[in-house]
Amino acid sequence: MSVLKNVNDYFFFMLLTFYKYQGTGNDFIMIDNRDKKFVPDLHTIKKLCDRRFGIGADGLILLENAKGYDYSMQYYNSDGAESTMCGNGGRCITAFAVFLGIIKNNDRLPAGQAKFIAIDGEHLANILENGIVSLKMKDVSVIEKSGEDFILDTGSPHYVRFVDNVAEVDVFHEGRKIRQSNRFAAKGINVNFVVVKDGILNVRTYERGVEDETLSCGTGVTASALAFASSGLAISDECKIVVPGGNLKVKFKSGTGSSFTDVWLEGPAEFVFKGEIEI
Repeated sequence: MSVLKNVNDYFFFMLLTFYKYQGTGNDFIMIDNRDKKFVPDLHTIKKLCDRRFGIGADGLILLENAKGYDYSMQYYNSDGAESTMCGNGGRCITAFAVFLGIIKNNDRLPAGQAKFIAIDGEHLANILENGIVSLKMKDVSVIEKSGEDFILDTGSPHYVRFVDNVAEVDVFHEGRKIRQSNRFAAKGINVNFVVVKDGILNVRTYERGVEDETLSCGTGVTASALAFASSGLAISDECKIVVPGGNLKVKFKSGTGSSFTDVWLEGPAEFVFKGEIEI
């Protein structure tokens, strides 16, 4: 019978350089993977995102090369699975691309603007002053009503519920109940609870993949703003949003029915720290 003498004889280790970014408290591990040395797998990503045994993050994002674009964005939830679009992640990867020097030599687009590809298609991003990044989201042509609630896809699927007092909502249990309901259990859905006061939306979000409340969700505040606008109560094509992690804006153009084009998500995208970890 053979005896395992040294576990390191059976594994290859690499030193991974990573960067931590956050957008209104929605935090991400960023990896410059243009050399394709990091091969994503569910176990590794889940461990890296673990807040007790890893780096800790709501998700992990790979920046890679993409023909015809400044870069591509691959997003993974903290459960290790590749996910749909992440709005705050899209703003943070743009700030990361500025840090890497990818955007400044761009001859195809105006200065301070990036063009990248993600799982839901092409995105533009404008780098504004004071660390603010404005990200162009996908057009929305269908908003479904479910009783008094709204269901729509802003790059990720969202269920939006307007409430009287968002501070009193048990986001974890109420959000999980909707996310695990028969209709949504297989693929999951993000759940937003919203209250409107003086035209400002206060939003709290239960995120699938994280399976808990997060401090912010970019596609979620976008969904909340468009759901509010589709109700006919919005007084302009711009919504100010307050989330537990800070402030955001959503701008849009209203079309016929419940359709919206030229949708932009705007807010801070901030570098937190750089580190190395052996994987």
